[in-house]
Amino acid sequence: MKKLQKLPIGIQTFKKIVEGDYLYIDKTKIALELIENNEYVFLSRPRRFGKSLFLDTLHNIFDGNKELFKGLHIYDKYNFKKYPVIKIDWAGDFTTENGTEIAIDRILEVNQERLGIECDKEKDPSSCFETLIRKSYEKYGEKVVILVDEYDKPILDAIGSGDLAEKNRKLLRSIYLMMKSNDQYIKFVFLTGITKFSKASIFSGLNNLDDISLDEKYGDICGYTQEDIETKFIPYLEGVDLPKLKEWYNGYNFLGSKVYNPFDILLFISKNHIYRNYWFDTATPNFLIEVLKQKDYFIPRLENLVVGEKLVNSFDINNISLETLLFQAGYLTVDKVERDMFDTLEYHLRVPNKEVQMSLNNLFIDYLTDNYNPLENMKSIYLPLLENNLEEFEKALKKIFSSIPYNNYTNNKIYEYEGYYASVIYTYLASLGIKIIAEDVTNLGRIDLTIFVGDRIYILEFKVVEKQLIIENGKLKMEKSEIICEICDKKEKTNSALEQIKAKKYYEKYLGEGKEIYLMGIEFSKEEKNICSFHYAELS
Repeated sequence: MKKLQKLPIGIQTFKKIVEGDYLYIDKTKIALELIENNEYVFLSRPRRFGKSLFLDTLHNIFDGNKELFKGLHIYDKYNFKKYPVIKIDWAGDFTTENGTEIAIDRILEVNQERLGIECDKEKDPSSCFETLIRKSYEKYGEKVVILVDEYDKPILDAIGSGDLAEKNRKLLRSIYLMMKSNDQYIKFVFLTGITKFSKASIFSGLNNLDDISLDEKYGDICGYTQEDIETKFIPYLEGVDLPKLKEWYNGYNFLGSKVYNPFDILLFISKNHIYRNYWFDTATPNFLIEVLKQKDYFIPRLENLVVGEKLVNSFDINNISLETLLFQAGYLTVDKVERDMFDTLEYHLRVPNKEVQMSLNNLFIDYLTDNYNPLENMKSIYLPLLENNLEEFEKALKKIFSSIPYNNYTNNKIYEYEGYYASVIYTYLASLGIKIIAEDVTNLGRIDLTIFVGDRIYILEFKVVEKQLIIENGKLKMEKSEIICEICDKKEKTNSALEQIKAKKYYEKYLGEGKEIYLMGIEFSKEEKNICSFHYAELS
């Protein structure tokens, strides 16, 4: 039996992979297409998606290292030739005041040493970069290749740190603009990053920068395809349920094939086929929570989001869109692309897979409820749905809302909106990987939440109500919420949320599914910040 190649976990150096006999998924056909048809290229992909390895592969191609590519697609199809390469790798900590200046000095020194070129010590970083470009062209007699890895990291690291992000943006802009004024000396430029800042904010004047992030030809430039899994990786996956693997880790769509995050697959194999949130747990997206706090976002809306091309392609430091941030960071991906009645592109976005669905909603639970270990609450609301015990489901929901700290409601009025309560319930259920449709469209309106558990469908509608005083013979008898909250004989009580489901016949959409259908109307008290009326009905 042939010995399996080693897995390239954490290795981003093409030469080390080849010489060390690590498994390599051949991306050189895409690399050849890229360098033969482009000059200035930008690629956005989420973190740990293989951007750095692809960039290093390009470095070796332009270094003329033909023998490293023996057996790969590009080997006998490209005229290998050595070009001077300037590589900018933004590794380091950019949360300190001078972190970016220190990093760019180090980057420039490394390139000067490798290329045998010296900059004037008195010059600023952008002038030194220009010197590197011009002197490299003069020394080697060939145009220069510029490769920039994680071009946006100094900005992303500093988001939420006051003016530091803007300061870093200005420094990066001053360096990148040198490519425009020295275009006659440049053969090829390739930049990678997570976010896509507008050209005006970073690359002003660099009008020939081609963004291939959502270009069908380059959709598979990073990540593993299903074909890769079923051929190259199949010897490593003996006994693995491939549909389950696909449900957990596949689903990223950049208009090519649906792909897996490489980090997930490599760790899944190395950890003896245990399903975990490998990619999501590699970094806590603190900047995501900061944006959530600013926006008071209705989280279930992420389930079936439709955005325009501008929203998908823009990122503004001073006005961050949560949808754009989630998409570019890899927490949302493209489901499909359509044209609307005005012939403009519409992007339908969705959560890519089970790993992201569960992990992201755990993060939202922490944000919404301050419940850092929500597993007990998850079980308490899931099991009643599984067993069709809706009285226990009600008790579990009341317990969750009663445990939310009071300070979550201070300095805001999120408790006045049904979207907050819907978001809490949604995130708990979605974190379990349950199929949920938020704002489920029917011919007469939108269902707040549709939940699918086993052979049952639960249709939920939410309302937020205020206390109403009941006056009898000129005296206060009791508050309406006190009557509503009595558990006795629910059939005699009214519930506007349940009545809305019935009146608008939301259930008709699912009559042909052959499943039991239950209707749930849940009203929340604005004052008590908890359920004050919970009514349900089984559809005969």
